[in-house]
Amino acid sequence: MPATTRATVPSATTASPRGGAPRRGILFFAFAFAVIADPVSSVAYAIEAALRALHGDLALLLPTMSLVIGLVVVVTANYWQLVRRFPRGGGAAAAAARAFGPRWTFLPIGALVVDFVLTIGISIAAAASAVIALFPGLAPLRVPLALVLLVVVAGLTWFGHGGRLLFAVMTVAFVVISAAVMVLGFAAPHVMGHAAAVHDPGHPAMIAVVLAFPVAMALATGVEAPSTAIAQLGQLDDTDRRRFGRGTLALLVVIVGGLTLTLTALAVRLRIGIPGADSTQIADIAHAATGPGRLYGAFQLTSSLLLLAAASSSFQAGPGLLKALSGTPDKPGVLPPVLGRTNRHHTPYWSVVVYLAAAALIIVAAAGREQELVLFYAVAVFVSFLVGLLAMTRFARTENKPALAWINGIAAVAVAFTLAVNLLRGWPVLSLVATLLIAVGLYARWNRAGRPTGIEDVEAQAEGT
Repeated sequence: MPATTRATVPSATTASPRGGAPRRGILFFAFAFAVIADPVSSVAYAIEAALRALHGDLALLLPTMSLVIGLVVVVTANYWQLVRRFPRGGGAAAAAARAFGPRWTFLPIGALVVDFVLTIGISIAAAASAVIALFPGLAPLRVPLALVLLVVVAGLTWFGHGGRLLFAVMTVAFVVISAAVMVLGFAAPHVMGHAAAVHDPGHPAMIAVVLAFPVAMALATGVEAPSTAIAQLGQLDDTDRRRFGRGTLALLVVIVGGLTLTLTALAVRLRIGIPGADSTQIADIAHAATGPGRLYGAFQLTSSLLLLAAASSSFQAGPGLLKALSGTPDKPGVLPPVLGRTNRHHTPYWSVVVYLAAAALIIVAAAGREQELVLFYAVAVFVSFLVGLLAMTRFARTENKPALAWINGIAAVAVAFTLAVNLLRGWPVLSLVATLLIAVGLYARWNRAGRPTGIEDVEAQAEGT
């Protein structure tokens, strides 16, 4: 969703800087498809979120999601620049520190912490919804089911980073099965849906689209992941890290953009409106396209597993960030050392408990429904996007690159507008408040610790552990 990387590249795929093409291809596959698991999984709820914001108006759904993808491209272009400037990782935190001073590092870090919690919560809730859509009899157990899935995913985190190549496999499986569903849906759908009556959104079409697209910007979470995940690629030199990072960003735009726009067009063609209480729009699309057969079951299974993978990767990255902030016995950190204690699998188990408790709280508060959480999702991470864009704008101006400065500045305005619209919806302001409180708290502890150096590289340190 997405934040730093949502997955870790398995060490089994190591390759020397001058290794052969086959091994490097396997490494890129493992890296790229694991890292983009979060934004790909966001397709499961972002399209429905936009339709709900449009009050069920299918005629405006494709223009809305096209605008969403356009902004995803804009944000991705910024991280393309970040990868070039920081080939050893660091993302928005490193950019903010070097552009405005180390104290500004804590704003994107605070956004990361909140984003990780929301990624876990919304991914688990969406996975539970996918299971319920396949087995409606489980609907009364929505919250217990989500909490069980949460505990299982957190428990698997105990065993560290082993088997993370499965993230890449899950992503590819979902993409392949989604492609089969879409082909069948356009060529020979099982049944045409019947969209519910549209409620008057109270705005002209253009304004309705502009006000609705920020909700679906949950699709952009995880876009920043390649810029920090490249810190994992210690076996490569800076040039190859840039290639891997930029290649992953390009792949992300192609796959997420293609899936989103094609599924949106299919929803419009099949007249799949706002789903019932015990289903999801993406499940209704697949059911209408394929019927209640094996392909539909495979679609629901792969989507739920991909969502659980996205939650699992945040259970790796989030505690990893807290561990990096806690420092080492030789070098005091910002957070209490207890958060950095690890088991024999190098998992910071108390930090995992922190994220488990926070995610459980928001799942219960949202009654296990991911659409209740989507409104909060595209807030914290957009604070990080905004800080990164402002930093890149400053770099461009300092280096006398006016065209690039204008591009980054316009992108910053677009991101700020998206953030403002979501905040004006009311309750999502809690995400911003949480981000600011965490940022201020970390800054205060940093001052109390004597302002230890290296704080600007904490994201890269978290990924490199």
